[in-house]
Amino acid sequence: MKRIYVNEEWCLGCHMCEYECMFANSGLDAMFKLKGRPGEYIPRIKVEGDDKSPVHFAVNCRHCTDAICVRSCIAGALSREGDGMVAIDKNKCVGCFTCVLVCPFGAIMPAPDGKTAQKCMLCTDNAAGEPNCVKYCPNNAIVFEERG
Repeated sequence: MKRIYVNEEWCLGCHMCEYECMFANSGLDAMFKLKGRPGEYIPRIKVEGDDKSPVHFAVNCRHCTDAICVRSCIAGALSREGDGMVAIDKNKCVGCFTCVLVCPFGAIMPAPDGKTAQKCMLCTDNAAGEPNCVKYCPNNAIVFEERG
């Protein structure tokens, strides 16, 4: 299965992946429409590191082979798709946030509505080809590839 990988040595800490993620999952037709709507959209990828740190890296769902979030979801909202992607069904999510607590990478978070969880779904429901965070990373620090 193709997954998102990050080369932290190349990450500039520009947060462009976060903006592109919010836009890709917003349903809006132009990125500028995100402006003035704080909290309404939350990126499903997070850049860790600050201006004082020489290292920055993007954190997103690893779509783990043995995903503890899937095993711990009391509502069955998290599942493994046929291609190996860990998917979330917001219609089944009851907002207990157990998945948020058990994810070892901090890659699952409450959705903007505060009632359900959200995570990276590899832009499967809104883009063709590769996820927006990969497509628009200015330094190619984020890649979408299959590794052995």
